[in-house]
Amino acid sequence: MSGNYFCEGVDKAAQRSLFNALGHTKEEMHRPLVGIVSSYNEIVPGHMNIDKIVEAVKLGVAMAGGTPAVFPAIAVCDGIAMGHKGMKYSLVTRDLIADSTECMALAHHFDALVMVPNCDKNVPGLLMAAARINIPTIFVSGGPMLAGHVKGRKTSLSSMFEAVGAYTAGRMTAGDVTEFEEHACPTCGSCSGMYTANSMNCLTEVLGMGLRGNGTIPAVYSDRIRLAKEAGMQVMELYRQNIRPRDIMTEKAFHNALTADMALGCSTNSMLHLPAIANECGIRIDLDMANEISAKTPNLCHLAPAGHTYMEDLNEAGGVYAVLNELSKKDLIYTDCITVTGKTVGENIKGCVNRDTDTIRPIDEPYSETGGIAVLKGNLAPDRCVVKRSAVAPEMLVHRGPARVFDSEEEAIKVIYEGGIKAGDVVVIRYEGPAGGPGMREMLSPTSAIQGAGLGSTVALITDGRFSGATRGAAIGHVSPEAVNGGTIAYVKDGDMISIDIPNYSITLEVSDEELQERRRTMPIKRKENITGYLKRYAAMVSSADKGAILNK
Repeated sequence: MSGNYFCEGVDKAAQRSLFNALGHTKEEMHRPLVGIVSSYNEIVPGHMNIDKIVEAVKLGVAMAGGTPAVFPAIAVCDGIAMGHKGMKYSLVTRDLIADSTECMALAHHFDALVMVPNCDKNVPGLLMAAARINIPTIFVSGGPMLAGHVKGRKTSLSSMFEAVGAYTAGRMTAGDVTEFEEHACPTCGSCSGMYTANSMNCLTEVLGMGLRGNGTIPAVYSDRIRLAKEAGMQVMELYRQNIRPRDIMTEKAFHNALTADMALGCSTNSMLHLPAIANECGIRIDLDMANEISAKTPNLCHLAPAGHTYMEDLNEAGGVYAVLNELSKKDLIYTDCITVTGKTVGENIKGCVNRDTDTIRPIDEPYSETGGIAVLKGNLAPDRCVVKRSAVAPEMLVHRGPARVFDSEEEAIKVIYEGGIKAGDVVVIRYEGPAGGPGMREMLSPTSAIQGAGLGSTVALITDGRFSGATRGAAIGHVSPEAVNGGTIAYVKDGDMISIDIPNYSITLEVSDEELQERRRTMPIKRKENITGYLKRYAAMVSSADKGAILNK
């Protein structure tokens, strides 16, 4: 096995002196240099165990003949950032993570990489970086949290947010809220439902960039440590075979990811991240593809918040590979895609049976014949918007109601908590898009307040912002064009009737073209004042949500 770039030649002597300063032996310098990108920190519960994962990866790399070297990636906890201006700094880190990892990997001429992410934007950010750098790379996440237990039932972070809404609406006591607070999040790991972190870690498996169990083995299981050692060893095999991320993340692989997304009922944030990752691979994902795939892909899983099963249940049922095996029975996935195992998807999933048909429905007995996510289009969202259909109450799949319009998340939450939203209303929250927010905040607080107030089956919410994977209900996000860019959502008024038809993929503001034209002439666009620093640069560069909120200007 050849050594790293710096191991030979007088012209590299200065660099070798710096490796000596690191304490490297000649033997280490003659081995391939493997960068381990660690998102460990002490503020994100999903990352507090990653130091142990990283140590296991280092051991695996060394056992297989490589020289490991750790460098960091930042990560924001979406739950802690939720409901205040901190959420403006969540999505924007995806590009910081990709950029900084690219810089570190190429500046130090690594031969291979192991990415160790978990929540939330560092999974897609590191996948974007992997595609850019395109040296042999494998992923191993920190793993999901175990479900909490309150009053004899499993629960999770989404229930915690809804408990706050229920208390505000007078439907829960302070003692009940405290019980949720103390028991909803019992271990380290990414929050225990099919939220964004777990969605993206599962889709990493589907794309072929992570080993079996990457998305589902709980953070506190010893299997997670073994998986990390295996990932460290396997990256050396990828190095020997020169299998690179763009060999793995092909157009077929992204088709598989969209298909599994629909079957699993993933977070709507996947509709931002998959296009952005594909873009780095030179592949274009159109949101219309999501509906085309959804139309023929059955929804097999109702994990929280859509149902009452959790990541630990999906793991016990056979995990992502069992879901892919179900999908393969109707030829819904490409089985010839190469993966980080060095084998194809078909070889990987052979014999991976579904061990729990309550958690993973058989392909012939799905929750629905169509996928978990729907993309809607109409005059309110000419460039489309997104809803997690599998988490919408059946009676809200078709809805018509009067608009209640707010120009920020804070304005909406205040009115919801004050009891100002009534059954039948359509809450519209605008100026929260990628550029207008800036940062495209998640709206878990208002959606949870609606659910907690008992309005989840009668009230819809529409926004040019986005949602946490923990959101449930008729929550329609990513409205494009966004308000600050002159999208129709900027011209909605209180009382306007809005029609939503999710089965037919439509969303309509019942206002004439002539009236809309007059409103465009007379209603000014509202722009945030005093935007500084990174957010100012981000707002100037970011594309709309339908393009994946990529930085392309």
